[in-house]
Amino acid sequence: MSIARIVWLVSAIAAVALAFVDSGYNGTILAVLGLLSGWFLDSDHRRGVIIAGAFLFAGGHTALSGIEGIGEHLGDILAALTAVFGGASVMAIVRTLVERIMKGSPAT
Repeated sequence: MSIARIVWLVSAIAAVALAFVDSGYNGTILAVLGLLSGWFLDSDHRRGVIIAGAFLFAGGHTALSGIEGIGEHLGDILAALTAVFGGASVMAIVRTLVERIMKGSPAT
């Protein structure tokens, strides 16, 4: 198993766990895990993660909240995943920018 898969797995598990536990540092933990996850993204996966992060930020994390019984918990989990995908998106954008500046290639 690659380190990228391990980091994404740890991020997903932390998002699920922290959706139910309030440590006071949930946002920080999930943002740092998101940044780490974004660092290990392949260049062909960056666009998908950015789109997923934008969808979740735009309200996608509330899509399952209306389900009776478990909807609130699913919404909390997706809200925690939003923080992970947000951090990963920021790192993907910064890495792409730095790679383009260092290589001197035009934006496509």
